[in-house]
Amino acid sequence: MAVVEVSPGVCGFRTRIVSTADDMFSVTLEITSDCQHIRQLAEQLQEVSAFQELRLPINETTAYKLAAACKTHAACPIPSAIIKAIEVAAGMALPADVHMTITKD
Repeated sequence: MAVVEVSPGVCGFRTRIVSTADDMFSVTLEITSDCQHIRQLAEQLQEVSAFQELRLPINETTAYKLAAACKTHAACPIPSAIIKAIEVAAGMALPADVHMTITKD
């Protein structure tokens, strides 16, 4: 199981992703969010094949296609966090935090 907690920035819509993989690399996703667009995405994205999802280019993944269909903001980090959760749950990546530091001069 992998858990990803996301504080996406200025919107303040926190998201939690819990992903669990079975022996066949089918990953179940439980996504909760303060964002209505991510909640809509979560309703549609409850299970994926890690092998299928992770071999695709970013714009062809289920996570990014559904994010686009649900009208998430272009800079929303949640689709990336979903992909990370899938990777870690399936044992295809080690758990490691991701950071963005954003400044303006």
